[in-house]
Amino acid sequence: MKLLVVESPAKSKTISKYLGSDFVVVPSVGHVRDLDPHDGAVDVDNGFKMKWAIMEGKEKQIKEIEKYMKKAEAVYLATDPDREGEAISWHIVDILKSRNELTKPIHRVAFHEITKSAVNTAIKEPREIDDKLVNAYLARRALDFLVGFKLSPVLWRKLPGCKSAGRVQSVALRLVCERENEIENFVKREYWSIDGVFETSEGKQFPAKLFNYDGAKLDKFDIPTKEKAEEVLSKLSTEQYHVGNIERKKQQRKPVAPFTTSTLQQEASRKLGFSAKQTMQIAQRLYEGVDVGGETVGLITYMRTDSVNLSKEAVSAIRDMIKADFGDDYLPKSPVVYDNKSKNAQEAHEAIRPTYATKTPQSIKGYLDANQFKLYELIWKRAVACQMVPAELNLVAADILTSDSKSMFRANGSMIAFDGFMKLYKEDIDDANSDDDDNRMLPVMNEGDSLKSNEIKPEQHFTQPPPRYSEASLVKKMEELGIGRPSTYASILSVIQDRHYVDLVKKRFVPQERGRVVSAFLEKYFTKYVEYDFTAYMENELDEISNGLKNYKDVLDEFWNGFKNAVEASNGLSMTEITDAIDAELGSHFFPPRADGSDPRKCPDCENGRLGIKIGKFGGFIGCSNYPTCKYTKPLILNDDGDGEGSSATIQKSNEGQILGQNENGDNVYLKKGPYGDYLQLGDAVKGDVRGPVRAPIPKNVPVDSLTLEQALFLLSLPKSIGFDGEEEVFVAVGKFGPYVKKGDLSKSIPASTQIFNVDIKMAHDLLQGATPKAKGKELGLHPSDSKPVLYFKTGKFGPYVQHNRVFASIPASIATEDTITLELALEKLAPKEPKTTTKKKPEVKEKPKPKK
Repeated sequence: MKLLVVESPAKSKTISKYLGSDFVVVPSVGHVRDLDPHDGAVDVDNGFKMKWAIMEGKEKQIKEIEKYMKKAEAVYLATDPDREGEAISWHIVDILKSRNELTKPIHRVAFHEITKSAVNTAIKEPREIDDKLVNAYLARRALDFLVGFKLSPVLWRKLPGCKSAGRVQSVALRLVCERENEIENFVKREYWSIDGVFETSEGKQFPAKLFNYDGAKLDKFDIPTKEKAEEVLSKLSTEQYHVGNIERKKQQRKPVAPFTTSTLQQEASRKLGFSAKQTMQIAQRLYEGVDVGGETVGLITYMRTDSVNLSKEAVSAIRDMIKADFGDDYLPKSPVVYDNKSKNAQEAHEAIRPTYATKTPQSIKGYLDANQFKLYELIWKRAVACQMVPAELNLVAADILTSDSKSMFRANGSMIAFDGFMKLYKEDIDDANSDDDDNRMLPVMNEGDSLKSNEIKPEQHFTQPPPRYSEASLVKKMEELGIGRPSTYASILSVIQDRHYVDLVKKRFVPQERGRVVSAFLEKYFTKYVEYDFTAYMENELDEISNGLKNYKDVLDEFWNGFKNAVEASNGLSMTEITDAIDAELGSHFFPPRADGSDPRKCPDCENGRLGIKIGKFGGFIGCSNYPTCKYTKPLILNDDGDGEGSSATIQKSNEGQILGQNENGDNVYLKKGPYGDYLQLGDAVKGDVRGPVRAPIPKNVPVDSLTLEQALFLLSLPKSIGFDGEEEVFVAVGKFGPYVKKGDLSKSIPASTQIFNVDIKMAHDLLQGATPKAKGKELGLHPSDSKPVLYFKTGKFGPYVQHNRVFASIPASIATEDTITLELALEKLAPKEPKTTTKKKPEVKEKPKPKK
């Protein structure tokens, strides 16, 4: 018997069926060991020696491996064929060595697809654990640990409420924040275009755009205003038109390369709406194996790769399928070969492709769930299409001239002459706004033909800011900059969301106030370590280690010497220095110029204080320079609809609801949704505090979307005094039937047309003029259960009634009146409505029998 160790239970089930009874397949269930989760796990003073700890729940996997190893002839380690997989194998061997349990031969095997032939071939061709890949893993893990354990405490001390910072995640956050800066600083510019609709002598119409005007080629901003557009229109509307030069040419459109990890995540986001994390989870399942007709089959190759290579066997199978299903016209004379754009792509790895080209999506649709089918179909089509011939398009460009030939419209048309690979697959484009022009034909025309102008009209345009990053475009940008690697893209996007540094709004990343503050702090005081070039340089250093070109301890030493100095320098920063730096960096975003020219930083409460960004117990907020005399605060919020235009800051979200800001004590003000609608909560629930946090309902006439921190604090302070009417104090409050004003025994509902925040003492006085005092009940006596009074009321919503605590019972006038009602009658009517109290019977305690002497 031989022991084979894999990473996942799903993979172990699939491979067990391939290998039969000669092998026992045991899963490690991912990593089994990691750095000790305490500072000091990487000893920087002792050659970066690392202290490891078995991960929670993984001792069980180690024990199982030990158990079967004792019976086995040899151990085969078949973890994933990448840096992380190599590290898992190394950890298992290192653990067994440390326990003196390693008594059998160890073989490392790797396969890029889970098929019977691939697994058996790998078993026949074992190798040693690759020390170069392990060293690259050790360097990456130490780097991430040092950044996390040294930089995160700086954030906790200097930026309360901020959680942590990561080596690569911080750079991804910077990308999102910088894009937001571009959007906020963007100044839109107006321009106009002139469009025409022309008609041939045969009555065929076609559109065209003004290209030249008055002897000169038009640039984008040559018609900047409506007045200029109307001037141009007035000249062109009276012109006679004819066909000028007609240019015809053929164009080839080549298929795109098969998927790498990043291109799969991008295309799945664009075409299927999947997140990067979701894409990888589904791909993992397709790779590890799916039950197809009683047989467990790995449907795709390994999904963490930056290579676009395809094996000769895969290309041959795909070409055979193309010839059989599409015909010779769609099959190139020789296989299509793609160049790897990533200089460190491992040529031995393959692109993501189906393991069997003959397993078409439709043939196995019944064995997959909806999302598995969508992703498999995408992978299958892309892989097959990449080996098909290019598409051929016929392009036509016709010049439409005025009689003096000084002005010219241009009409463009195209037609797919041969669809080629496009018969099967067409790649989507990020942020594409153009229409599909692949099949926009122009009518038959000849040079010199007269044309009729049916319509010439101006169209107004405005330049647009760059769009916010989607998951697809952010992954693409990181790949372009050399930030991250195939195995890290999904986790990077998840981490910056989980820390509430960014939100995904309408499938676009929006930085939250906490994220902007962290990014501004890091750019100011840790500039080098969030630079794109430096992060890409460190990724390249790790690749150099993987290739055996650099010593991992030298790379760590070079990084640590500089990073340690930056951390030590930040420890001496005062809160005032940090606040001033962040205010200087972000002030223009939260205090944009006003249309009326007034000072956006003028405090609206004290009117002579200056508003600025402050750092409180739970993060950033806007406060007045006259604090504590002036207690004005508001959250870092600017209005935005989340579509990428305008300002960025939105309500900060947490797992407990939306955080509108903090009160003067630093307690969070939450906006939450409960079973009866939206409500507010001040502070967090504290275990053991039976009173719980303060909560307040939100009146129906107060829009939740535009609720400010000041309004929320007002509602949480209710009932609230608004002054005196005569000698009696007047309060506003929200009750069971909505907002109302109250003075003594008088109360009156506030009209729905008036928000409670706008009620002053004069309005309250006017409302209370028509109020009648609340009826006082006649006390009939004390209830025998608790000695609380039982009251009788002559008039209620449903007539006379009696009350005890919060229990009510009707007393029709035919039964009793105020003069004849008795306590006994009231108790009789209340009894069926009183809550029943039950007492639990105490269990009998049986004495233990005395021992016999």
